[in-house]
Amino acid sequence: MSECIKVLLSEKDVDARISELGRQISEDYAGRQVHLICVLKGGSFFMCELAKRITVPVSLDFMSVSSYGGNTESSGEILIKKDLDESIAGKDVLVVEDIVDSGRTLSCLLKLLLERKPSSLHLCTLLDKPERRVTDVNVDYTGFRIPDTFVVGYGLDYDQKYRNLPYIGVVEFND
Repeated sequence: MSECIKVLLSEKDVDARISELGRQISEDYAGRQVHLICVLKGGSFFMCELAKRITVPVSLDFMSVSSYGGNTESSGEILIKKDLDESIAGKDVLVVEDIVDSGRTLSCLLKLLLERKPSSLHLCTLLDKPERRVTDVNVDYTGFRIPDTFVVGYGLDYDQKYRNLPYIGVVEFND
């Protein structure tokens, strides 16, 4: 089986929307420093581009988490594969994700981060698939709401391929 990638969101559209998000975040965090936490691996492309467009002081950290239990559904708990390098206590934290779909893993992650006592905790995602949501997650900054399709590019992958595409594409499988 082979796959074909059809452009859903062009590089120009993605770039323009990230610039808008950077402006909004800069306004909302005026006079403060924002601590960005990237959820690896997919979020790294988006976070780097977003950070370049935020005009208030920015610090960065990274986490890698996964659901454990069955292969197709989250158990409602997370396994931390890579934890933060520094404390977030008292910091204005913005979690940066590539995509929010079911919300299960992200809901658990946000609860865990709240226990670490940040001054504030918000969520920014490049892509949101609200049709797939099974757990309530408050997304404060959304790049694009997209339909329930399998997408790649800008950090999102299929079998570790296509992360480096500068646009968001829909994967279509050919027999």
